[in-house]
Amino acid sequence: MTLKPFSAQQLRLLRWWCTEEGRALDGVICDGAVRSGKTLCMSVSFAAWAMATFSGGAFALCGKTIRSVRRNVAVPLLSALRGLGFEVREKLSSNLIEVACGNVVNTFYLFGGKDEGSAALIQGMTLCGVLFDEAALMPRSFVEQAVARCSVGGSKLWFNCNPEYPRHWFCTEWVKKAEEKHLLYLHFTMRDNPSLSPEMLRRYETLYSGAFYRRFVLGEWVASEGLVYPFMSDDEMLSDPPEEPCEEYVISCDYGTVNPSSFGLWGRVRGVWYRLAEYYYSSQREGIARTDEEHYEGLCRLAGERPVRRVIVDPSAASFIEVIKRHGVFRVTPGVNDVLSGIRRVSCALKQGEIRICKTCEDSIREFGLYCWDSSGRDFPKKENDHAMDDIRYFVSTWLQGREEDFFAVSLPRSGGNGR
Repeated sequence: MTLKPFSAQQLRLLRWWCTEEGRALDGVICDGAVRSGKTLCMSVSFAAWAMATFSGGAFALCGKTIRSVRRNVAVPLLSALRGLGFEVREKLSSNLIEVACGNVVNTFYLFGGKDEGSAALIQGMTLCGVLFDEAALMPRSFVEQAVARCSVGGSKLWFNCNPEYPRHWFCTEWVKKAEEKHLLYLHFTMRDNPSLSPEMLRRYETLYSGAFYRRFVLGEWVASEGLVYPFMSDDEMLSDPPEEPCEEYVISCDYGTVNPSSFGLWGRVRGVWYRLAEYYYSSQREGIARTDEEHYEGLCRLAGERPVRRVIVDPSAASFIEVIKRHGVFRVTPGVNDVLSGIRRVSCALKQGEIRICKTCEDSIREFGLYCWDSSGRDFPKKENDHAMDDIRYFVSTWLQGREEDFFAVSLPRSGGNGR
């Protein structure tokens, strides 16, 4: 890895612990925009502090999952450390890294804090320091258990995250109380990362709108409000169906009995996925409920004679998934149901032109104009006018993003049910 010159804010993060002020502090919190370079700078600073302060010590590198902390922190950190002359040995089976410089050797353990049960994984350890990558995505119980493990004299805490909503526990208990907890607080923007070209800055600034823009570009802790996809009110965001034949087809399904069922037919043309047609059935609107078999007939009519590669279904619709499997016509996959990260992915896919909504999809277009954020302070959309929105999200999160590495290290607890 080639390290480019650092910005003033990045240099402050790299050197804070070796200043007179830093030696008196118990840690550091960095928040702000995505792609601002805070994760790499923090991990290099964390390792340098550990190697300069301790020998034979144990440290923790924590992320939402082991996979994410290895991808987002460990891999780039190891490359940087080797480039700086450190000896590094990784033990994948034990989820640990040993770093040596001369006679100084320290061990860094990797942990995933994905749910409330994760706190037990780190319980009982004695740590000299811990780094939390995307701390706001971890359960409070895991973070507090890991903090409690730092009982060695001179230990320090290292937090980084992208902002969420203002009432999030990490904002209220750590960011707003940083001075009270004797922590240095550093705020980052994209312009604090000198490796981002002006073209890339413009690209990222156009990917988001509303609260996501303020969070991930400006780095602000703000509440979500208004329409989830406000830019979809622009007619230019809609498309005519492509004239040339599609290269492959996929169907995404949000299933309901009392609430509507929404199925979308997607076709790929030259790298762009078009929502060509849809099946949308509301028992409340029609006055009669349909059975699983009747919904399956609707699925077959939507597919027609097209060679559908996959049917992606609401993961909680177990009975409907079983019906599709029993008929043996389509390959079926439960959809990924991470709501907030899924909304971000859909927003980016729409803005980048990776997916296009055809003007023939009237129910999707109607829901885009109604789908809005919950105004009660919860960082979640309202559970209404969301059936086509959910099936579109299943398609993007499961099929479109499932084939690529998503640059967001973001995951949230699964949504509860499908509102049937």
